[in-house]
Amino acid sequence: MHHGRGHQGQLHSQILAQVDRPVRVYADGIFDLFHSGHARALMQAKTLFPNSYLLVGVCSDDLTHKFKGFTVMNEAERYEALRHCRYVDEVIRDAPWTLTPEFLEKHKIDFVAHDDIPYSSAGSDDVYKHIKEAGMFVPTQRTEGISTSDIITRIVRDYDVYARRNLQRGYTAKELNVSFINEKKYRFQNQVDKMKEKVKNVEERSKEFVNRVEEKSHDLIQKWEEKSREFIGNFLELFGPDGAWKQMFQERSSRMLQALSPKQSPVSSPTRSRSPSRSPSPTFSWLPIKTSPPSSPKAASASISSMSEGDEDEK
Repeated sequence: MHHGRGHQGQLHSQILAQVDRPVRVYADGIFDLFHSGHARALMQAKTLFPNSYLLVGVCSDDLTHKFKGFTVMNEAERYEALRHCRYVDEVIRDAPWTLTPEFLEKHKIDFVAHDDIPYSSAGSDDVYKHIKEAGMFVPTQRTEGISTSDIITRIVRDYDVYARRNLQRGYTAKELNVSFINEKKYRFQNQVDKMKEKVKNVEERSKEFVNRVEEKSHDLIQKWEEKSREFIGNFLELFGPDGAWKQMFQERSSRMLQALSPKQSPVSSPTRSRSPSRSPSPTFSWLPIKTSPPSSPKAASASISSMSEGDEDEK
């Protein structure tokens, strides 16, 4: 800033004394690939005064291509990007490259906000020199690490990556201005990357499977140990020195001994009463008696008579 800070403070005091209207601050630029650095500069311009109205001038494509170079976004896209910035009160399209008194008067501009670095262009060492000399210039701070040129540099540096990315998303080689050979190379590289990704996914799933198997094995071993301890405890409880099985065996042995050693019978036992008459001896007259066959009919008749007489005697 070429004028003293004391003079700037006096100007600020004079403007702040005018409470009847907002302070009209103007900021201009190309605003290609609108980013946070642009937004921060506009925020500083908007908050220079408690009550301000921020006008933002955007240069057309013709002026920009003539004095600065080709843009990524066209002027309509750049106008629209500024219109959605919350710090901007008004967008001035087709803004002049060098501010003239007529332009300042037309828009009733009180101050011009821009970074303090001399901006050489259009045959001038600093296009804001006359604004600074008039005491209407208010400097803003640039945001380090972010600019339109930085963004374009990143794209150019990683051109192959973005070309492959857009080919994969459906853009044609003609739309990307990619040669036939490069297109095949990029598509082949995309296939290689897909295979790598599949292999990586398989490895991750394999690791997850192994981890699950290990967890299951740990659970099974733990359950087996618990069941083993339970089985051993039950076995000892049943078959141990003081187990239930020993008590059961002793009880059964005692019962068996009692059964094998009954109480002693009395010395004299009542005799069974018998009938005074002699019971006849059993006869087996019904059993067949094997005899030699009679030698003659007369002998057979005599044998039958003797048998009948025997039966009558028994009766």
